[in-house]
Amino acid sequence: MEFAKRLQPLQSNVFADMDRAKAVALAAGRELIDLSLGSSDLPASAHVIEAIAQSLYDPSTHGYLLFHGTQGFRQAAANWYEKKFGIKVDPETEVLPLIGSQEGTAHLPLALLNPGDFALLLDPGYPSHAGGVYLASGQIYPMPLRAENDFLPVFNDIPAPVLAQSRMMVLSYPHNPTSAIAPLAFFQEAVAFCQQHNIALVHDFPYVDLVFAEDQNRGLLINSDLSLVPSILQADPDKSISIELFTLSKSYNMGGFRIGYAIGNAELIRALRQVKAAVDFNQYRGILNGAIAALSGPQIGVEKAVATFRQRRDTFISALHRIGWQVPTPKATMYIWAKLPTTWSHNSQEFCTQLVKKTGVAAAPGAGFGKSGEGYVRFALVHEPPILETAVERIAEFL
Repeated sequence: MEFAKRLQPLQSNVFADMDRAKAVALAAGRELIDLSLGSSDLPASAHVIEAIAQSLYDPSTHGYLLFHGTQGFRQAAANWYEKKFGIKVDPETEVLPLIGSQEGTAHLPLALLNPGDFALLLDPGYPSHAGGVYLASGQIYPMPLRAENDFLPVFNDIPAPVLAQSRMMVLSYPHNPTSAIAPLAFFQEAVAFCQQHNIALVHDFPYVDLVFAEDQNRGLLINSDLSLVPSILQADPDKSISIELFTLSKSYNMGGFRIGYAIGNAELIRALRQVKAAVDFNQYRGILNGAIAALSGPQIGVEKAVATFRQRRDTFISALHRIGWQVPTPKATMYIWAKLPTTWSHNSQEFCTQLVKKTGVAAAPGAGFGKSGEGYVRFALVHEPPILETAVERIAEFL
């Protein structure tokens, strides 16, 4: 049987590759500590679960859910956004429910790219950003992220011939995998650049709440200084070229429920909705009811999640420093982006394969996120502090 050529770039995936390596380790009897996947181990809040549970007993929720049936969720999303960032959003034309933000980054290229058009993507970056471009038969121009530039791309380095064929740029800050954050001035530069070159600007924003701001008196501020984590629409308040993708997977520990949404330029929302309509309807209405409860209800669960990941960050960083592995302390996300020791600096895939094989500790190789990720490894802080300390002890033995 012959398959489409667009599948060829999709044969390798950092998470699938590590899944196979983990299976080999388990088969050999290793006790696995999986730090390779950023899937929160924390539970969704009780009031969210209750809203979903009550929906199960309502037969009116059991049928197909079309766009107009999502109005309550879209309104809750618009209210949440306006409260957080102070920008008004029209829930009818500027909000679209998604099956996680990954659906948005995978489907937007189908709406924006003709075969051969370029998408400007962060390198390293989240794998689904590239996957959607390949499915749309587009080309990728990787924008290298380097530590000396605070893991921000340099737009002036993009060649003019590439810009002439570019139709979309995808940013994502706080960033996965590097944990970098971007100031509002950077987003203003990005908006001006994309306006100049008529490029749609897509901002994947899953870690909007997982930000750690220090304060001597309180120790932790829960996203109180929005300048640390600006929205792209703060740089483009007229929504001239920008669209932002949110998910409830990280802030609300609802990864398995697959619920997110897009906010932004009405034309981009309409185009994404056209693609979505050809692929699926929407989630079960009960899940949207749970999401409404999450966005509209008490935010104590978000605060607990931030405090939990901050504690895990501090534990893991301190343990790495004790064994002589010096890594910077991230200000956001649930990840540690660590530069590999010299011995492994050109083979992050082999480092991770051998690490899980010999110790049971699974991590994600930096090369799996793009060429510029080589020489790094990403650890996801998805276990309690004692387990994280055990993981570092095993890493020390391996090194």
